[in-house]
Amino acid sequence: MPTIAEVMTRDVEVIRPDESLQRAAQRMDELNVGSLPVCEGRRLVGMITDRDITVRATAAGLSPTSTRVSEVMTESTRCCTPQQTTEEVMEQMGHSQIRRLPVVGEDGEVVGIVSLGDLATRQSGHVDDTLREISSPSEPDRSVAA
Repeated sequence: MPTIAEVMTRDVEVIRPDESLQRAAQRMDELNVGSLPVCEGRRLVGMITDRDITVRATAAGLSPTSTRVSEVMTESTRCCTPQQTTEEVMEQMGHSQIRRLPVVGEDGEVVGIVSLGDLATRQSGHVDDTLREISSPSEPDRSVAA
């Protein structure tokens, strides 16, 4: 079974937590990506997605120029290691319903990123099952009365 080191994208662009949401959106546009690892140096501290910017910031009326990435990023970021098998990571992606994971070394520094697309184009396997699991609609939280 191939490892993540064999399929991951290296030389990943990251963003600092103190940068503005506008800068994060600009970097995503320049790179044609929907998410960026948030790092202090190269140490992973979170992830920011285009959806975070839209739902957590724009919908709340926050200014893209004065709001920092750290204010809307996801801090409890799932990640994987270069040594994990592609099968393990696909299972993790399916269970968590996420399409990309930062790859971190033993020191917690980002060494790459792996996406469902990387797995689909660089290895054979059960990518279709993972995509189906990721794409299953999740139920909205209706526990709070309106």
